[in-house]
Amino acid sequence: MRCWGLLPLVLIARGIARLPQPVLLRLAAAASLLLWPLLARRRRIAAINLALCFPELPEAELRRLLRANQRATVMGALELLRAWYAPSSSLAGLARIEGLPRLQAALAEGRGVLLFTGHFTHTELAVRLLSEALGRPVRVVIRRHNSACLEAAFERARARVFGATLAKKDVRGLLRTLQAGEPVVYSADQNFSYQHAFVPFFGVSAATLTSTPELVRRSHAQALPFWFHRDADGRYCLRIEAAWPGWIDADADQAAAIYMRELESVVREHPEQYLWVHRRFKTRPPGSPAVY
Repeated sequence: MRCWGLLPLVLIARGIARLPQPVLLRLAAAASLLLWPLLARRRRIAAINLALCFPELPEAELRRLLRANQRATVMGALELLRAWYAPSSSLAGLARIEGLPRLQAALAEGRGVLLFTGHFTHTELAVRLLSEALGRPVRVVIRRHNSACLEAAFERARARVFGATLAKKDVRGLLRTLQAGEPVVYSADQNFSYQHAFVPFFGVSAATLTSTPELVRRSHAQALPFWFHRDADGRYCLRIEAAWPGWIDADADQAAAIYMRELESVVREHPEQYLWVHRRFKTRPPGSPAVY
């Protein structure tokens, strides 16, 4: 499907994707100020999440963190365009990667690798940077867009750099991809109303998917934590860590708790770069009040 009305937007996106990183950072800062009134709903969600997760912070610090998160979220939209449309030459020197030999060794065994991560503002750019360093596409799991035109445009853009994407609920497709020995980036840290356990995330009960270890076992893959952040100078640090001890053999609830504990530790390093605009605590334990 081709929706010709999107062509001017795609051309603009391609231009933005080629901008120097300092220019992109300044553009995001300016855009976040201009968009402040238009992002009221998402800003409210982020404010609630931050207040729940950082109760020890004074009000002024929470406001500062909220503003920083909005800048990072707007920057994330621009980083998404860079992930999809930037030529490889524009990405040279943007990232340092720790633990790449660990991933290369796992793939050399012919086994798939589930790169387990979370929803950060620049996730797809981190995947693109990893793909460039690895010399092969790293597959991504995404949620399909309701608009057929937008979904077609998004899929074309993603397929250029990641290969065909995997839908969020396409478990069979994910299993086949891992069984074929491919690397797949996967996140299970958004609100789940099915196959979930309530485990602590920043001390708040969070409905968290419990089926991930079973996916890894069934596909005979390896699971490696994949984390990333943007430094103050605009460059990115990506790291692939060793598997969490005991995670693959833990029961479902324990595995979900390990995941949330490890993710929380990483988020605390750069809290402004996490996707706080998502209603992470929408599904509540029985008898608990709604928070949004």
